[in-house]
Amino acid sequence: MNNAVNDGVWSGSWVAERLGVQLVGDDGLTEMLGLALRRNPKRAHLLVSNVLGKHVPQSPSVVYDGGFALGRRVRDLLGAEEAARAVVLGYAETATGLGHSVADGVGLAPYLHSTRRPVAGVARAGGFEESHSHATSHLLLPEDPALLAGDGPLVLVDDEFSTGNTVLNTVRDLHSRYPRRRYVVVALVDMRSAADTGRLEEFAREIGARVDLVAAASGTVRLPEGVLEKGQALVARYEAESAAGGRASSAAPSGPGAQFPAPPSSGVAVAAAEEATAARAQGLEADVHDHPLGARGTARSAPTGPHPADERTHPRVTRVELAWPRRLPDGGRHGFTPQHRTRLEGALPAMAAGLAAALPADARSVLVLGFEELMYAPLRLARELEQVTDAEVRYSTTTRSPVLAVDDPGYAIRTRLVFPAHDDPADGPGERYAYNVAGAGFDAVTAVVDSAADTPELHAPDGLLAQLAAHTPHVLLAVVPSYVPEPPHLAVSPGDTSTMLPEPLRGPTFSSYAPQEVGWLLQDLSDVTLEAPTEEREEAIQSGGAHYAESLPVEYQPSEQYQALFHAALEESAARLAQAVGAVTELVLAERSPRPVLVSLARAGTPVGVLMRRWAQFRHGLDLPHYAVSIVRGRGIDANALRWLAQHHDPRDVVFVDGWTGKGAITRELAVALEEFEKSDGVTGFDPEIAVLADPGSCVRTYGTREDFLIPSACLNSTVSGLISRTVLRADLVGPNDYHGAKFYRELAGTDVSVAFLDAVAARFPEVVDAVEATAKELLSGDREPTWEGWAAVERISEEYGIHDVNLVKPGVGETTRVLLRRVPWKILARAGAGADLDHVRLLAEQRGVPVEEVTELPYTCVGLIHPKYTRGATGADGKAVNV
Repeated sequence: MNNAVNDGVWSGSWVAERLGVQLVGDDGLTEMLGLALRRNPKRAHLLVSNVLGKHVPQSPSVVYDGGFALGRRVRDLLGAEEAARAVVLGYAETATGLGHSVADGVGLAPYLHSTRRPVAGVARAGGFEESHSHATSHLLLPEDPALLAGDGPLVLVDDEFSTGNTVLNTVRDLHSRYPRRRYVVVALVDMRSAADTGRLEEFAREIGARVDLVAAASGTVRLPEGVLEKGQALVARYEAESAAGGRASSAAPSGPGAQFPAPPSSGVAVAAAEEATAARAQGLEADVHDHPLGARGTARSAPTGPHPADERTHPRVTRVELAWPRRLPDGGRHGFTPQHRTRLEGALPAMAAGLAAALPADARSVLVLGFEELMYAPLRLARELEQVTDAEVRYSTTTRSPVLAVDDPGYAIRTRLVFPAHDDPADGPGERYAYNVAGAGFDAVTAVVDSAADTPELHAPDGLLAQLAAHTPHVLLAVVPSYVPEPPHLAVSPGDTSTMLPEPLRGPTFSSYAPQEVGWLLQDLSDVTLEAPTEEREEAIQSGGAHYAESLPVEYQPSEQYQALFHAALEESAARLAQAVGAVTELVLAERSPRPVLVSLARAGTPVGVLMRRWAQFRHGLDLPHYAVSIVRGRGIDANALRWLAQHHDPRDVVFVDGWTGKGAITRELAVALEEFEKSDGVTGFDPEIAVLADPGSCVRTYGTREDFLIPSACLNSTVSGLISRTVLRADLVGPNDYHGAKFYRELAGTDVSVAFLDAVAARFPEVVDAVEATAKELLSGDREPTWEGWAAVERISEEYGIHDVNLVKPGVGETTRVLLRRVPWKILARAGAGADLDHVRLLAEQRGVPVEEVTELPYTCVGLIHPKYTRGATGADGKAVNV
């Protein structure tokens, strides 16, 4: 609730009258701020924000939207291009949630907040002192050391900007390590004196950087002589008087049902909220959704028994299981990326629904209470809860800051709960506080802590939960897993044979792609004759005399008419392709890794991998590694390529990429191969889930679309794949310590459209940003579990047409095209009414004398049937000479 003005009394008047402190500035400043006295030898008064959600319970929408609106102002100040390169840094503990909300408003900026909790194994990237604070040392512990190393703008967020000392200390430390040209300081209130304003400008000139300031309101505090001594004396007197009131509650309003008045929200905060709401209404906020990786959050039907950590858990506490997404950071202590934000947005509705279900049915006033630096996660949970319950929801957090409590309408801190620290702090045990909770009349309080703070001290008789239970009839506990960065992946020891594997091949010496676009974990077999006539290959493959990967088909040279069809198809589908590329990339970034290592399955996956890499660069400024490896049906994935990847990258970051799914054979092949590799090499972490542009067979969870449409790169062979052949695995060419092989067809450079294809699709990226955002949001919040309906359809077709071999049934536009280009086709099944997506298929079928049969019930746009039991004596398109 807002405690700024109670029945016409400003919540700073008590301090102002006794100490002569004056607050002057913008209209509405006294609505945003009250005054209290702190137990601090360096500063007597405390500016108590009514819109921060720290000391004064407030509507979570007011708290979040105020920070979000400030972030929008920063984005407008910087411009979209610079904002996309920015990093937002918030200050612990008070501004961790505010800074995170500002980062949301900026849009694509990663977020980091300083911390006072050292984390074993995480190296410091900096630190600074906050001179006036009760706990002065700040640590910067980003999981990604490069987070602060860029030269984009650094946005520093604090709740108030009073002297500027904290910001100067921060900038001085970081600028010496990571110099940059621009800084933006953001605060709810700018309370600097004229002299302090000049100091900041002088410092900016000194370091040769631009420093801007964005604040919701500004003013100054006028302090009379001797205010520190007078304040300390007042605190000592009132502390002594209230000591008899007991440790749990200091100066609580009298009576069991006493409540604070609930005046209207701050006008400045309301304006900020309206600005944020308007921004979202215009589609400016990237609310992409994702289901949590677990069951919907639910509360146990009755109060829980003792917590495993301590048998003394208060019996009136109900534990609520949040189902927090796996490996999603609980905040910005180690960095929080836009991809993390996407995952959180998707998980919030289900988690809030679980909290709502756990509340008593008659609850009318509910507090969500965060924990010290853990401000953002409970804030977002509270804001989401506010949308799904009829109860009035308020939000605040516990704090380390000792503040005098005085039960007076003209004082900002009316009551104080005191309890022992419960997160094993580095500075040792001590008191912690929750202000304005006792006596506020809440029907239920949901305490949100991280798992590092879910300790016996939390559940002790004098702990936070017991203190809350003494002042509200219902206490809920929700625990967010503490995110601790895992140790960096260790390279394979120098004695391992995998260290002898060669580095990836790159263009222009191998492939027509630029060297940074893809590294090929293949060996170059360009000088080996591997091509055989299509009919000979088919007979050898079907008779069991040879595997399809032991030779190569003769490269199809398209006619002018066919090339014209390719370019027309590309023009027609480029935007649709761009949207699918963006969507699948966003899913990967949101669910798999914030910095994935893209590994394409050569060669159909390679153009898609390059495009995904380009999207990540375009939209997020990420420079993702990208490799291409060989996988062979029946033989598995190239184990030496996996060994090289495991040596150079964390396998958990590897995302395998393919162009499309047909019936899902490669999906299953990869899963089996990785399981065997884990057994043989003991390397864990590779995820068999393939990311594909199109999943018409419903075989995977990570895809851009499930439509079966023409992907123009399927129309051609090497000339749209960097002039690289399909991969080769033959015992006399590929030894136990070799990569699989492939050829580089340099002689086809005159007809190469590989880069032109990529450029045509990437050129459409800017126009599909909104569509990608909407698609990703829909996919992340929807049911994407594979149904394998494609596999079922292939089995049915195999039997209906007397083929009895699913490997000879190739579903989808891409696979059908491959049949016509590389194999001996028997017939093509086309879905009735299929349009331009099949123009090239019809042309190829006509050129090869293959009938196209229209089918009404077909889950794919088309299906290619390879000639069953092929021999060169059975080449008729009608199949009459085939024994079935």
